Amino acid sequence: MSLLDQLAEKHILAALRQGELDNLPGSGHPLQLDDDSHVPEELRAGYRILKNSGFLPPELEMRREAIELDELLRTVDPSEERYQQQEKRLRLLEMKLKQAGISTEFLQGDYARQVKHRFSEE
Repeated sequence: MSLLDQLAEKHILAALRQGELDNLPGSGHPLQLDDDSHVPEELRAGYRILKNSGFLPPELEMRREAIELDELLRTVDPSEERYQQQEKRLRLLEMKLKQAGISTEFLQGDYARQVKHRFSEE
């Protein structure tokens, strides 16, 4: 254990003994950690800093945009010209996500998943 780790551990133990870490938000509940297993280990710190600053990697930005477009298309009449334009944009994003190796199942909706599951059982 390095000197820095020893100092941090010492301060944490002192804070625990003094009760400074009692009643923290989320105390007693499991941590909800982000799944960053798909990010190379040497890039995780940088990605976390970007994420905490409100920036996303291009793949996740495309995913967010695809989710927003999918929600928008559910509220627009399919006969409108705007619907056709947004649907083309969504299909393009879906194709780019697949090329990047990212699953696009999140765009299929619950009903489509249930149908696929039903057919896979038979």
